[in-house]
Amino acid sequence: MIRSRRQFTTSLLATLTAPALIRASSREKPAPIAFSTLGCPKWDWKTILGQASALGYSGIELRGILGEMDLTKCREFGSTQIKTSLKDLAALELRITDLGASTRLHEFEPAKRKAALDEARRFVDLAHELKVPYVRVFGDKVLAGQTRQATIERIIDGMRRLGEHASSSGVAVIIESHGDFADSASLLQILEASQMPTTGLLWDAHHTFVLGKEQPAVTFKNLGRFVRHVHLKDSRPVEKGVQYVLTGTGSVPVKETVKVLASGGYTGFYCYEWEKGWHEELEEPEIAFPHYAKVMRQYLAEAGVKS
Repeated sequence: MIRSRRQFTTSLLATLTAPALIRASSREKPAPIAFSTLGCPKWDWKTILGQASALGYSGIELRGILGEMDLTKCREFGSTQIKTSLKDLAALELRITDLGASTRLHEFEPAKRKAALDEARRFVDLAHELKVPYVRVFGDKVLAGQTRQATIERIIDGMRRLGEHASSSGVAVIIESHGDFADSASLLQILEASQMPTTGLLWDAHHTFVLGKEQPAVTFKNLGRFVRHVHLKDSRPVEKGVQYVLTGTGSVPVKETVKVLASGGYTGFYCYEWEKGWHEELEEPEIAFPHYAKVMRQYLAEAGVKS
């Protein structure tokens, strides 16, 4: 098994040489699938792009590069490199689907709250430069000593502030269904109160199913009009939570989620969030990413989604 994995990785990486960034390789027309760079924390920029192109992805969600989670500090997006990075993307006909900020809108201590909002504003400004449509933020947690309603009101305030900052930028700030806010009722309260053209929802369908205890059709019925972007991943229950597994091998209804999205008129990306950056024990991206691409092509075809 170890030998075959090394052979696979060596063979795949051999196709990802610098010339591949000069022109798009001849390959099957890419599906509307993307992967988060959280799943490949050891890959550099050219490897990320080369892998996406070789495997038939059409989008990339940026959640850090080589361990640097603050994208505004990445060399690739500095003033001297950003044009080159955009050319790299265009050469391979790839799009950045969104920028994943670490901003948590539950913060109530003034210094922490200011730092969180300032980070999100920097990400919005970078997204504008990169012509990226979305910046993801979290609501996240109800902290000790805080009430749930007060936290929700603070999240709403943060979304409105960030939505106003994004005005006229071509960027929308999208809150992820995550943490203590993975149920339709809480998210609907937040989204309706902060609704504007520059705000919306990143539907992490794993979290609403596992944490929110909701079937995909129920979540989409409640929140579908706010969905701008989607995270998909699979898992199975274990004694202490869940264990992430390759798509289609767990208990999360990923195929059903795809059908719900397609029948509901969703036209965005189906993004794979493989949490390798947080869970080192997970399969390497050289294994997980090709598997997701293969499975999702099947799911999308069955749902009637054309490449």
